[in-house]
Amino acid sequence: MASIDDFVKKQKPGARFVITARMLRLEPQEFDAMAQRWLDDGGPGFNVVGVPHRTVVDGEFLISRVTVIRTTAPL
Repeated sequence: MASIDDFVKKQKPGARFVITARMLRLEPQEFDAMAQRWLDDGGPGFNVVGVPHRTVVDGEFLISRVTVIRTTAPL
């Protein structure tokens, strides 16, 4: 599995970028749970901005992609 830290470290503070379930090689349900935590508490070195993109899986709307902004906080 690709590490979220690997993606974040490549970005400069203030940069906007997208994180998807596919990038992290996660199932939609796993990514949705992780993204929900990021929405509430922020992620390791980034904050979610905008509205997350959702897809329908088995009749359930799950977060499949988020746009984030890199912060200056350490990872």
